[in-house]
Amino acid sequence: MHIDKDLVAASATPLVLSILAEGETYGYAILKRVRALSGGELEWTDGMLYPLLHRLSRLGYVTTEWRTPPEGRRRRYYAITDSGRAALTEQQQQWAAVTRALRDVWSGSGGVLAALGEAPG
Repeated sequence: MHIDKDLVAASATPLVLSILAEGETYGYAILKRVRALSGGELEWTDGMLYPLLHRLSRLGYVTTEWRTPPEGRRRRYYAITDSGRAALTEQQQQWAAVTRALRDVWSGSGGVLAALGEAPG
């Protein structure tokens, strides 16, 4: 299935912040985690991830640190900040509202329409 680029872009920040809330990590590991979480349906590229990480850093949502593990090459590690956790909480609330609305309208129960005082059909 092809996921529209607008939906991918809209979900990128909460996905990355959620992954970083699990623990600090580096870029390639984030790409692998996104792929695993989506069952392979989200195939992000470096060209999408790294500009997002730089933006999150500028916003103060993540910190970065270069490290060279004993067994490998030098990598930039990313960690979520308190501001990033606050932003993630806000994103979670927004996505919960969107998900609820979509679930209601897609279920055919008329949940959203009934809440608006409108009859389905």
